[in-house]
Amino acid sequence: MVGIVIVSHSKQLALGVQELAAQMVQGKVPLAVAAGIDDPENPLGTDAIKVYEAIAAVFSDDGVLVLMDLGSALMSAEMALEFLPPEQREKVYLCAAPLVEGAVAATVAAATGGNIQQVIAEAQGALVAKATHLCLLSSPLSAVSSHPITTEVATREIRIKVSNRLGLHARPSAQFVATASRFQSQIRVQNLTRNTEPVRGDSINQVATLGVRQGHELLITATGIDAQEALQALQTLIINNFGENDSILELTPPPQEFTAPTQGELAGIAASPGVAIAPLVHYQSAAVAFTEYHIENVNIEWQRLQAAMQIAKQEIASLLSHTSIQIGDAEAAIFDAHLLFLADPVMLEAARQHIVEERLNAEVAWQAVVDEVANSYRKLEDAYLQERVDDVVDVGRRVLRILLGNAPTDLELTEPSIIVAIDLSPSDTVKLDPSKVMGICMTSGSATSHSAIIARTLGIPAVLGVDAQVLNLPNGTLMALDGESGKVWVAPAPETLEILEIKRETWKIAQAEARKLAHQPAITRDGSHIKVFANIGSVTDAKAAVSHGAEGVGLLRTEFLYLERTNAPTEQEQLEVYQAITQVLDKQPLIIRTLDIGGDKQLPYLSSSVTEANPFLGVRGIRFCLENPQLLKTQLRAILRASVGNNIKIMWPMIATLTELRAAKAIFTQVQEELRQAGTPFDENMKVGMMIETPAAVAIADQLAREVDFFSIGTNDLSQYVMAGDRTNPRVATLADALQPAVLRMIQQTVQAAHAANIWVGLCGEVAAETLVAPILLGLGLDELSVNPQAIAPLKLAISQLTITEAQALANVALQQDSATSVRELVYPIG
Repeated sequence: MVGIVIVSHSKQLALGVQELAAQMVQGKVPLAVAAGIDDPENPLGTDAIKVYEAIAAVFSDDGVLVLMDLGSALMSAEMALEFLPPEQREKVYLCAAPLVEGAVAATVAAATGGNIQQVIAEAQGALVAKATHLCLLSSPLSAVSSHPITTEVATREIRIKVSNRLGLHARPSAQFVATASRFQSQIRVQNLTRNTEPVRGDSINQVATLGVRQGHELLITATGIDAQEALQALQTLIINNFGENDSILELTPPPQEFTAPTQGELAGIAASPGVAIAPLVHYQSAAVAFTEYHIENVNIEWQRLQAAMQIAKQEIASLLSHTSIQIGDAEAAIFDAHLLFLADPVMLEAARQHIVEERLNAEVAWQAVVDEVANSYRKLEDAYLQERVDDVVDVGRRVLRILLGNAPTDLELTEPSIIVAIDLSPSDTVKLDPSKVMGICMTSGSATSHSAIIARTLGIPAVLGVDAQVLNLPNGTLMALDGESGKVWVAPAPETLEILEIKRETWKIAQAEARKLAHQPAITRDGSHIKVFANIGSVTDAKAAVSHGAEGVGLLRTEFLYLERTNAPTEQEQLEVYQAITQVLDKQPLIIRTLDIGGDKQLPYLSSSVTEANPFLGVRGIRFCLENPQLLKTQLRAILRASVGNNIKIMWPMIATLTELRAAKAIFTQVQEELRQAGTPFDENMKVGMMIETPAAVAIADQLAREVDFFSIGTNDLSQYVMAGDRTNPRVATLADALQPAVLRMIQQTVQAAHAANIWVGLCGEVAAETLVAPILLGLGLDELSVNPQAIAPLKLAISQLTITEAQALANVALQQDSATSVRELVYPIG
């Protein structure tokens, strides 16, 4: 009897189809299912091994019919055939019939004793009865015999030029692929300017290696039921320059004129400005050595690789959160591309092919794929795109390390030093401590590498491409480097040291002069004092905030304490960090937000085993803490103990109801009482506030205001919830704009409710850093703005040039606009 195999991305769907078909024939026909993948968090997918096993389970000389749903199901089925001996392969047929109707029709035909050709014919004609009933066909018999039903799949295309300054570099490529992957249609893209071959739109590496630069024209085709919607989303993404503001992109340092080096001087590439003088310390990533061997069980080996990749995804997600908190979302987006490397279907298919066809162990199969992709980048003529090799190698090395069971290696310095290395990966660089790493000297790399971009953002002087002789110098050798001229000195002569010291001091004086205004209060021309605080995520950030003129900290993101760990920080560990930050601030206000986990910030050891379909609407922020009260109590005890003699305030994240707020306050009161009974001192008058991040909180702001001492509006989340647009989804991210009139009205409503209750209101979203938007925010009545440290000086300058009367007039006009674009046109110069 003919056997039937049902292949689907969804195990539940496949089991339902199997049950329906089996009931039609009382289980007389051998039916097997190959559906889903063994990943609890992302169960949708197909596995060639499962398809192979399903075929084997129902195989007979009468033949096997395989029905599939879409996309990779076909590729998995085709790959499964390769595992079969030739004599069996000839008796297995892949059928394009509709999954549900085809499975039922084929099963009935098989139960009546039909041969494989008859079963296929019944499956392929399965839609005829339905079509006839709906009056789509007048003659079902003739339709089957001479006019078989075909479903016309739409193919559409667009031609569009890329305008953003660096073209499809890693971050835009990642957004392009993320957008393309959300549609069912098959998307292919071609660089017409370079006359490339079309590549898959869901492959980060194939898209990146198109070499798309500013001004290049793309041909994008989409084939499928949602082709038009897919192209519109991609067109919008490109027209909006992938959300990039070229004015704030990290600029590549200008090329330096070549001058012959003097004795003891080495020439390199200027990558990050500044002068560093310190002993050198060699850094080398742990070697990843592995052995090639023949495997017997391809399924086990494929699962090993999948498990390692899943752990790598968790590590990179944690690194992404860390980077976003420490140095900003733009730099963190580098690791979005790293995540997409691990999800690239082309890489996955190639790795699985190496394992299945060549019987290679996972380490060898994975490295072979990484080498293939890296070489494809190296062959590009575009030097900027060639630098993406570092990212591919970085991701590849991470997966290999996990496969081999090696622990990550972090650089630990006991004194200020200059790092000397062959190269530093983006993952290595982002974890450097600028208070210990005075400079970076590398024998490879360029000013456009992601490591160089991160170094500039961290403010660490760097010279790259230095002669390899520096690798032979002993640790502790005194070194000096000038990241502006691209020069390095080993054991510099006294006169050279003197010149460099003067240059370093001159630079420091110039920076100090530039920041003088920033250390003055931000007072409008008509005398209103607007407090300018800093958003921080570490002790280092606190130092930067003070040096840039912050009047306090408006948001301490405590998530940084929980990152890159295997368990939650202890009370003592948190206490020491909070105390260190208060010492830096020296009695200035410190507003500590309690743990805000969930949404786009996940920690594996704290996350629930239950997969949330939409984590932004799930257990995050205060909801998570209320479900884990002991975790919250530990944090509150540390905060209260650190408050003695300091100006600490706390605030609750993601409050949506009075019940949540009161529950959080009850736990806070309970912890206070426990500390009193233990005789542990704390600030009895500590102020308690809350974040306004949900429309629900705005709607009941008048009630909430009676329960707290202040509000802080988080416009990043408020915008996405008001506009029902996920800010991490490129297709709708432009909706999540704090300048949407609906969001501005929410801000106004919050301020009015707060002031009626005699409490103050701050704003700590990214929009506060847009100096041209400051008049609108002040006009809405905000009392405090909290921004990244680097934005403090320009924001204070902008405030000092305004009057509240002018700001209120502009805000009133902004509230009447019809879009965020219209609001921006009020404040941004045209052209």
